[in-house]
Amino acid sequence: MKLQCLASAVILFASASAVLADGDAVAGAAVFKRCGACHTATGPDNRVGPSLMGIVGRAVASKPDYAYSPAMRAFGADGKVWDEALLRKYLPAPQFLVKGTRMAFPGLKSDKDLDNLIAYLKNPAAAQ
Repeated sequence: MKLQCLASAVILFASASAVLADGDAVAGAAVFKRCGACHTATGPDNRVGPSLMGIVGRAVASKPDYAYSPAMRAFGADGKVWDEALLRKYLPAPQFLVKGTRMAFPGLKSDKDLDNLIAYLKNPAAAQ
């Protein structure tokens, strides 16, 4: 019985790891250069887009000193939080997921780039 529980736990952990694969924050910093014209990740200051410092775990459209588009405010109105799963849905096609967003970014198509960018956004200091 204990062996079955242990085997089940190992299988569950392995499948969860595959879904939320760890990326490389250093490589993610290079991917973030595509975002850097409009966003920062290491400081609180906004640019054309809001600062992404601390974005993972933050409620959508919740940075108090940024004027989000009506589309982004509506997208976050039900309490969505920027977690890894939501970032994986949003970053490949921002305009598709949030119709009417002002973000003109065409999206990231590579799973590896997504893994790396999310690793960087979770911990930008790891890229130093």
